[in-house]
Amino acid sequence: MNYEGDIIRPPSEADSIILQVTVGCSHNRCTFCGAYKDKKFRIRSEEEVLENIAFAAQYCGNQKRVFLADGDVLILSQKRLTALFKRIKKHLPQVTRIALYGNARAIRSKSVEDLLELQHLGLHRIYMGLESGDNTILAAVKKDETDHSMIMAAELVRKTGIFLSVTVLLGVAGKHLSIQHAKETARVLSRMAPKQIAALCLMPLQNTELGIQYASGEFQLPNARGMLLELRELLQGIQCSPVQFMANHASNYLPLSGRLPRDRERMLNGIEQALLGKQSLVEERFRAL
Repeated sequence: MNYEGDIIRPPSEADSIILQVTVGCSHNRCTFCGAYKDKKFRIRSEEEVLENIAFAAQYCGNQKRVFLADGDVLILSQKRLTALFKRIKKHLPQVTRIALYGNARAIRSKSVEDLLELQHLGLHRIYMGLESGDNTILAAVKKDETDHSMIMAAELVRKTGIFLSVTVLLGVAGKHLSIQHAKETARVLSRMAPKQIAALCLMPLQNTELGIQYASGEFQLPNARGMLLELRELLQGIQCSPVQFMANHASNYLPLSGRLPRDRERMLNGIEQALLGKQSLVEERFRAL
């Protein structure tokens, strides 16, 4: 498979065929994200994509899922997307599910009819980064979105029945706005009503604006206890259901997963045990992005 640069994909797509359709991210301004800093955004040529589809057809016959990389495939025109999905269907007939990252702007660029057309052609899941539901924090990290625009994007996806997975970032508000961030994020998630919520912990990277602020002391990250308190506030506030809640990414101090509202008390109890020192946390040396 011909890839350009490092490939970023959700943990749940580990067994998927990864087709790199775009290079980098068309936004690429978020202060916390270092995934695409070394890439200038571009759409790969049809020849490049077809070459990789042909490779997958030859060597990936047992894999039934495809993930479209990099960070912004949904920004492509509807015409180009439908052509791509039809090629996947033709050359990889065993594939039953296609997933991709979709930022809120890209989602809003599509109509419900557009998304339904893609769903008919195999689009099963969209991964969307909310990060925070607090408008102050969204502005600070240069997300170029608001709580309202994020909710609008989620509502579009929800109308189609496509599986929406939303990522939030514990610690992104810093030490002093931590609880406010958690409360506002829970409020917005409740309005978005995704099928899955993934909570990661911020790990400042040297090649990011936020990482530089952290190194200089301008940005203060919550410690492990602060992250747990933030996680507790978030879990308590989410009111949509049913939704799969996952905080088991390698960045998390306390791996948790369950279905809300069914498993809320179990997960909250796990956090309380950790706060009391009765549950061990992941050591810093084992945490990773």
